Amino acid sequence: MRALRLHGDRDLRLEEIEPPPPPGEGEVRIRLRAISLNHIDVWGWRGMAFAQRKLPLAVGAEASGEVIAVGPGVAGWKPGDRIVPYGARTCGTCQACREGRDNLCENVQGVAGFHVDGFAREEANVPARLLVRVPDGVSFEDAACATVTFGTVEHMLFDNAKLQPGETILVQAAGSGIGSVAIRVAKSIGCTVIATAGDDEKCAKALALGADHAVNYTEKNFSTVARRVTGKRGVDVVFEHVGATTWAGSLLSLRMGGRLVTCGSTSGVSAETNLMMIFQRQLHIFGSFGCAIRNVSDGLARMAQGIRPVLDTVVPLERFTEGLERLESRRVFGKIVVTL
Repeated sequence: MRALRLHGDRDLRLEEIEPPPPPGEGEVRIRLRAISLNHIDVWGWRGMAFAQRKLPLAVGAEASGEVIAVGPGVAGWKPGDRIVPYGARTCGTCQACREGRDNLCENVQGVAGFHVDGFAREEANVPARLLVRVPDGVSFEDAACATVTFGTVEHMLFDNAKLQPGETILVQAAGSGIGSVAIRVAKSIGCTVIATAGDDEKCAKALALGADHAVNYTEKNFSTVARRVTGKRGVDVVFEHVGATTWAGSLLSLRMGGRLVTCGSTSGVSAETNLMMIFQRQLHIFGSFGCAIRNVSDGLARMAQGIRPVLDTVVPLERFTEGLERLESRRVFGKIVVTL
């Protein structure tokens, strides 16, 4: 079968490998149909010094597919069922896993496609407990954006930031996969959305998605706009994932007692912070990483209700590297999906 494997920094090879053995106890064999690209794929492709992994490694952290065989002891799944596989290799037995807080697993083996073999291969065996059913009417291409994209947004907005209907939210990097989804989800519950983007074209697209205001951060100070829009009060929530270049402005955009939730640092991992502002204005900062399996299910339910991901580009597996290069260069609005 075909698999796209990383052999070294920027060395991806589409090659024939042996298919997996029959699924074992508690396992399901899946046929992968689509993969969604994320920054973690770009980081893994470029090479990250801290990533402990053994090469060659099948890439791809976020995917969709269908069941083609079930192993002993598996109930509730049958061939033909459409699924998305959870991307973290969790233990399923620690307290966090038992409580449904999968992304806090104490014995996680790693992230698929980054630390352990991912989903850019035609078939794979996965534990049945890590599968989520895809609702009717949701395409493989859309479903491929469920685990990292929709799941991350669900965890950030509702588990951590506790976003409420009618609140005002500042969404950074509206052109990103999670930024575009955050706009649609926040608008669906009646929030006022201020979006930022790096050029006028992306701002226009953010407004077309439903954002109430869009700021080209290369030309205007987005924190000034956020305060003007809110009558100097500040926003209730900031959806942050850019990192160093936007960090100070994100904090300045918040109201007294406002909440900032962050899941990324693409522009740099270190940022100077005004600690007096944090405690004097009683700001809340939430770190958010990945999501729980229930967040994936919630995200798929939103898709079934009509809140779909924004697909920038759909390419075949042979053009996977082209998608990574497009994502790395930021020539993207929404998600890049690869089909198998």
